[in-house]
Amino acid sequence: MVTTTATDAAPAAPVAGRPRRSYWIFILPAVVTVGAVILFPWLFTLWMSVNEWKVGESRHFVGLANYLRLAGDTRFFDALWRTLLYTALSVVAPIVLGTLAALVFNERLPLRGLLRGIFVMPMMATPVAIALVWTMMFNPQLGVLNYLLSLVGIGPQAWVYHPLSVIPSLVMVETWQWTPLVMLIVLGGLAALPMEPYESADIDGANGWQKFRYITLPLIAPFLLLAAMIRTVDALKSFDIIYAITQGGPGTASETINLYLYSVAFAYYDVGYGSAIAIVFFVLIVVLSLVLLHLRQKSRWTEIGDDR
Repeated sequence: MVTTTATDAAPAAPVAGRPRRSYWIFILPAVVTVGAVILFPWLFTLWMSVNEWKVGESRHFVGLANYLRLAGDTRFFDALWRTLLYTALSVVAPIVLGTLAALVFNERLPLRGLLRGIFVMPMMATPVAIALVWTMMFNPQLGVLNYLLSLVGIGPQAWVYHPLSVIPSLVMVETWQWTPLVMLIVLGGLAALPMEPYESADIDGANGWQKFRYITLPLIAPFLLLAAMIRTVDALKSFDIIYAITQGGPGTASETINLYLYSVAFAYYDVGYGSAIAIVFFVLIVVLSLVLLHLRQKSRWTEIGDDR
């Protein structure tokens, strides 16, 4: 015999003579805001990208000419390579250091709460302030970094003033600022881990490294991928710190796509070509985000007995 509860019953028909309720009036402001702030700028950028449009000159429709122009733009591909390199280093370094910090702060240390608060302070500072402080630290003659290196017998380094060391130096700033964010994400994952696998590992005589390698690391993989996704998108669109410290120099050694886009659109006033670069860059970010979302979905873990 099948019983039907009140929640399983079909929705009641509207009472005759009573007007139907419409909820569009409540969501209309949000729809208008999203369209005005997000949808319209991208549609307008897409429209500009198919036009030859320079500030002070008339606009001409050129179709895909701006996109075909990218294929022969070596400066664009150099900027793309630097962007990918900068992003890869800015993702790997904070994840490794943030995971180590999370493992340390997950232990019951004296003054653990105070130490956590101090550790997350870099991510609270404004990018321009961080850039100014690190610019002084990178100074070859007066910077504190070369002074610290001299204490251990290492000669002065050029840091952001040499083409080979400028990207690693900028990654150092990015790592210093965003390692705390990764630490907080991984720390939340560690707090949610089940204890049964560790109890079984203790019975089997597993050491600390074996428990981390075969239990902790697989279980926190979804949190690491979440941190990687956030850091990837943030590093790809990084502009303020790089521009404030190097302006893309020396030469174009630290010019990422964002800085090249800024130069094309606001220094050379080529709005149409700059819009094409922005669209290609947006597609790149979307593709990388979808790949990371797919990897995170595949790595998610559920409770024992959950077959979903």
